Amino acid sequence: MQISQNTVVSLNYAMYNAEGALIDQNQQPIVYLHGGYDNILPAVEAALEGKAAGDKVSVTLAPEEGFGEFDPGFVREEDISAFPPDIEVGMTFETRDPETEETMQFRVTAIDAGIVTVDGNHPLAGMTIRFEAEVIEVREASDEEVVHGHVHGEHGHHH
Repeated sequence: MQISQNTVVSLNYAMYNAEGALIDQNQQPIVYLHGGYDNILPAVEAALEGKAAGDKVSVTLAPEEGFGEFDPGFVREEDISAFPPDIEVGMTFETRDPETEETMQFRVTAIDAGIVTVDGNHPLAGMTIRFEAEVIEVREASDEEVVHGHVHGEHGHHH
């Protein structure tokens, strides 16, 4: 079966930076509903269209196609008193913008002299990424999966 609208795709992937260093890879197959449901990066989804089990793809993603441009406006410095006492570099915090009610996740990138630097950019923002994937399985999505816009069951969403 070929990957097309409303198919469930299982794949293994690896991501590399511009220098060719491995920056991420899955431990278990990822499973997503194909067809514009925002379950995978659009450029990767486009490259997978028409592929079948055993096929491989390699896609180079500019920042705007991958994890976005780095936005210095998402880097903030806050007084350490605003954080829990066990604060450490690498911790993540979620906050809600009082004006837009939008939720943002921030990662602690530095702690120095009572000042905590947090970054709301995706950790891969600003990077050109090479995404390599191998298709493991393709199947028709159930009606329920299509209605919900995501995969159910093993490696998928559970209600």
